[in-house]
Amino acid sequence: MDAYTIKKDFPIFNRSIKVNKPLVYLDSAATSQKPTAVINAMKAFYENSNANIHRGIHTLAEEATFHYEAARERIAHFIGAAEPAEVIYTRNATESINLVAATWGSKNLKSGDLVVLTEMEHHSNLVPWYIAAEKQGFLIEFIKVDDSGLLNMTSFEALLVKEPKLVAFTHMSNVLGTINPAKEMVEKAHQAGAVVLIDGAQAVPHFNVNVTEIDADFYAFSAHKMCGPTGIGVLHGKKEILQEIPPYMGGGEMIKKVTFAGFTANELPHKFEAGTPAIAEAIGFGTAVDYLGSIGMNDIETHEKKVTRYAMDLLSAFDDINLIGPRADKKGGVVSFVMDGVHPHDIAQILDSEGIAVRAGHHCAMPLHERLNIIATTRASFYLYNTKNDVDLLLKGLDKVREIFV
Repeated sequence: MDAYTIKKDFPIFNRSIKVNKPLVYLDSAATSQKPTAVINAMKAFYENSNANIHRGIHTLAEEATFHYEAARERIAHFIGAAEPAEVIYTRNATESINLVAATWGSKNLKSGDLVVLTEMEHHSNLVPWYIAAEKQGFLIEFIKVDDSGLLNMTSFEALLVKEPKLVAFTHMSNVLGTINPAKEMVEKAHQAGAVVLIDGAQAVPHFNVNVTEIDADFYAFSAHKMCGPTGIGVLHGKKEILQEIPPYMGGGEMIKKVTFAGFTANELPHKFEAGTPAIAEAIGFGTAVDYLGSIGMNDIETHEKKVTRYAMDLLSAFDDINLIGPRADKKGGVVSFVMDGVHPHDIAQILDSEGIAVRAGHHCAMPLHERLNIIATTRASFYLYNTKNDVDLLLKGLDKVREIFV
């Protein structure tokens, strides 16, 4: 694949930053940029078919419903789901995890039970379980992260001996870039009798993810990190589990029948989609997976690994830079680092003056930074539109940082 050609699909790269600096966007782990195809699909819906879904028999309502559900079918195919009914639209991966904690968690976790997380989790896969634990009294323990940035599998297996009710972990760390052995971990957790949730927000955008093969009970991800719009995500769940757990929110569409005595929940997936949904965003999401599929996820993964390896090779040559996380073949397109004597926020601000967008801070993973004994990191994250030239410009920007602070 040719990243220089792909970059032309993204209108934002036509703009300049500061004083005529070309935009070098190295913050896709936070959110990706959007191609023209996605922008146009959402625009076309609002201009031609805007209506509410599932509730009208007029032409616009039928068109809106068709496009909304067709997007669900394409998303289901993209992740290898058994059927579209297993694909629940949410606002983002965070809401997907909160949905599981509030529904499956409230029904199945009680005082004295054990939930196993990892030390590398994003706050989105920590705080919902903390909230639930305060209410329900279950215990939380963590799979250790070793000094290289990989999960300590011996620690994992020791926790499985305690027969946890739930194991929840990130498929790929947003700080370390570590790609965890999801299928192996799911198999071991199931053998121990645990239900498994995977936070796939950093995985689905960057390499092939087949949820049926991985076999997790729940898998969460967001559109906005994979060339789609903000405000929509997915919870994939196994049908038999989704049918057993209660609705997350009450309102329109999630019901089959309402009387003065109570209600009957709707069928899947509508049982978990109360109220008017993000219709245009769902349509944009469907177009995003079409776009990624047209390029090829294997090619995207290969390209990102090349750029990541190039960046790590160059950055590791500097004595004042400490790379955080495993070697390039064990990670995705995330390179976090600490520069001697310079706070990450200062690095990010100076790089921004050169048109380079990176992320600085704890990246919503404060416990991981505590484990690594660092306050904050600078993170450069890569995607299908990044090139080796972007990395070269990053290094030139870091030279400017040294000129100012050293």
